[in-house]
Amino acid sequence: MSTIDIPIHPRTKHGRFPWGPRTWPVLRYSQPPRAALLGSALAGLIGAVTLVNNTFGVLITAVTFVVVVLAARSGRLSRWEWAGVAGVLALASVSALRAAEWIVTMSTTLAIVVGVVVLSRAWTWTGIALGALLPLFLPVRVARWTRRGAGSIDLEGPRPVRIGMVAVVTVALCVVFAALFGAADKRFADALGAVTPEFDAASIVGRTLVFVFTAAGALAVAYVALHPPRFDRLAPSPRRTLRLWEWMVPLGAVVALFVVFVAFQVPTLFGGQGHVVTTEGLTNAEYARQGFWQLLAVTVLTLLVIAVTVAKARREDRRDRSALRALLGGLCLLSLVIVASALHRMSLYEQQYGYTTLRLFVTAVEWWLGSVFVLLLVSGVRMSGRWLPRAVGVGAVLTVLALAALNPDAYIARHNVDRFEQTGRIDTSYVGGLSADADAELERLPDYVRPCVEARGPVFVGDTWHLCTDPSVSVP
Repeated sequence: MSTIDIPIHPRTKHGRFPWGPRTWPVLRYSQPPRAALLGSALAGLIGAVTLVNNTFGVLITAVTFVVVVLAARSGRLSRWEWAGVAGVLALASVSALRAAEWIVTMSTTLAIVVGVVVLSRAWTWTGIALGALLPLFLPVRVARWTRRGAGSIDLEGPRPVRIGMVAVVTVALCVVFAALFGAADKRFADALGAVTPEFDAASIVGRTLVFVFTAAGALAVAYVALHPPRFDRLAPSPRRTLRLWEWMVPLGAVVALFVVFVAFQVPTLFGGQGHVVTTEGLTNAEYARQGFWQLLAVTVLTLLVIAVTVAKARREDRRDRSALRALLGGLCLLSLVIVASALHRMSLYEQQYGYTTLRLFVTAVEWWLGSVFVLLLVSGVRMSGRWLPRAVGVGAVLTVLALAALNPDAYIARHNVDRFEQTGRIDTSYVGGLSADADAELERLPDYVRPCVEARGPVFVGDTWHLCTDPSVSVP
């Protein structure tokens, strides 16, 4: 007997969500297809086996999630959805290629965000922002959806007891014969030991939790794939109410102020080490930090001004469009000048004090913000910004992938070793805490330095080494 889905208005104990039933209805009688239930259970099993002590676990689980979505959802994926699949798998593969936990965590988190945003089919800033928050809205919906699906499973076939008996007999036979084969051949025993996970109380509890969360995640992506929200409907409609002179005067004043500021700050922006030396009380650290916060302030200001102007300014005739292109383009170009200055400052900072994860991450963020300004320029030329939110998201994904391809810990170690060869200074405590990705580069250090790196000793200052944490280490 078929059922009819009746949309009801979503509620919480505090009231209603900020969207109505047309945006994302709760379907009272909707239930997951059998492919989604079985696929999610399989994803949970695969996750329980591969996500613990397996470098390929995240990638394998991501592939399983994609298979669950394809199995549960009818119809072909759009090109944008296939691009999202490629992005998710590329981000998930970082965990198999890099040992640095920070880049693996960043890539995995971004893969989850990309997955839910693409499944929600959002293309506006509002839709993408709410789509990224989807995991917070899903637990109750998915739990009810799964309960209805599990309650409708037809058990008139093989009974659960018989299924369990067959499973137990199968496992017992495999264990007995595997043990006999392992006793007969050492290589087979070694291979069997390599693929057989260790089972103890803590391991069983941990793998059980991984199974539950992985299966729940697979059910969640299947739910969103089958019942995507329409958060784009909540995006405010632009109301072009300002005439040319009403927006041109304040925006022109802002652009003029930017021009004067950049002109007066040329020695500060591009003065480099000479400006630091000649300015009393200014250090390289302060010089670099000023550039970064300057960049953030300019970015927020520029994006806010552009957003308000584009939403409010009329563009009916050619004169309006030309003025809009000229002023917003000038604002973006001036912002790019400050981006270049901030990157230059950070480069000087790294040359003076060495490379760290935070400094490399800040540099990557600055490059991404620079790409945002370039996209804004293109949007202004085309006078069309519908594609802009997705393009900015793609830029963020490409930035993280480029950072992972750079092998950040090895990059940091290589430049710190190069700096040691030039200056004789290296922070052994910091480079000693880098991941295994940096080991090959740290092998280039002299024999009397490597023990201090392994012991994570203090900084090498001048021509003498401070004592390492290991008193047995002998250094000149």
